[in-house]
Amino acid sequence: MTALRANDRCSLFMPQTDMTWKSTASQYEAGSRVSELTMIDVRSLTLIGFLSIWTFAATAQTIPVEVRATPIEAFDASGRIRIGAVEFRGGLALTSPDGNFGGLSGMALDATGDKLIALTDKGYWLSATLTSRDGRPAGLANVRMAPLMATDGRNLDSRGLGDSESLAVTGEGVVVGIERRHEIWRFPGPDPLASKGKQLISFKGIADLGFNEGIEALAAPPAGKPAALIAIAEQDPKDPSLLPGFLFSPLDKPVLVGRFAIERIDEFSATDMSVGPDGKVYLLERRYDPLRGVAMRIRRFELAQLVDGARLSGDVLMEAHRAAAIDNMEALAVTRDAAGEIVLTVLSDDNFSPLQRTVLLRFAVVQ
Repeated sequence: MTALRANDRCSLFMPQTDMTWKSTASQYEAGSRVSELTMIDVRSLTLIGFLSIWTFAATAQTIPVEVRATPIEAFDASGRIRIGAVEFRGGLALTSPDGNFGGLSGMALDATGDKLIALTDKGYWLSATLTSRDGRPAGLANVRMAPLMATDGRNLDSRGLGDSESLAVTGEGVVVGIERRHEIWRFPGPDPLASKGKQLISFKGIADLGFNEGIEALAAPPAGKPAALIAIAEQDPKDPSLLPGFLFSPLDKPVLVGRFAIERIDEFSATDMSVGPDGKVYLLERRYDPLRGVAMRIRRFELAQLVDGARLSGDVLMEAHRAAAIDNMEALAVTRDAAGEIVLTVLSDDNFSPLQRTVLLRFAVVQ
């Protein structure tokens, strides 16, 4: 989601040293040494064994994951590069033999556009290095995954909080939006994969959202204005013509300070949001129905417009339909490249379905 700035974002993407866990078992010689082992020693060793297994499960160490990337050379059959106000800058179809890979629903990139962190629908973190070649995405390297953990040592999925849909990076860590249970959690520290989180926001206004229509987009503006945290829901259960927005401040003890609404156009729903380095808000939207298939749209807003009572429509930068190389696009990050262009990177949520794909697409804003 939110692109990171070098001076005001937590250093989430510093190289991490993988920990190699080694298990050792005592070896006993036959005969007299076995007879010297008392019953209390057996019970002690058994207890230690169970505690070691529990501790290993509770700490939930990160694991390396193999991800294969197949280049997407053309956005559609026409081979066009220009789509609305953006240009297609390449893409990847991503696959993995790991069953936990997929369902990617929220994303952030560092200021270089290389270090990536994402969330899955199963309550997992994913971190990686997004490699590029000639300005086009080439693959994912150094991929790691770990479950989102709570301070009580349990993973969020075991608490019914696995449907993590959105994230925003702050100076203190990462905040995560949980759908269905309609909560926002905070994960402090420089590496969210090693962090343990706790609930930050849960209030009636979010709880009243539809069961599967909760917070899909989060942003934490660098200057904390117009609010420390901005949230947008997938759609409004009471008014299908609107996408509801919420403003929270301050970040350490956030309370609701305002509401706004974005006009919902042609049955598109919000799936992610990012505040770009240009200070503008970019909103990713998705539509699906059996007749028209899947579609995606990106709109742009002035950050200063997201204030209490506002009703916004924004500018449509691009729209694409099932004939294009898209899927269920649910994650967005906005960065600036070395040439000064604003770059939009989007990821799809394959819902862990063999009928869908995980694709990463990159566009440059040219208008």
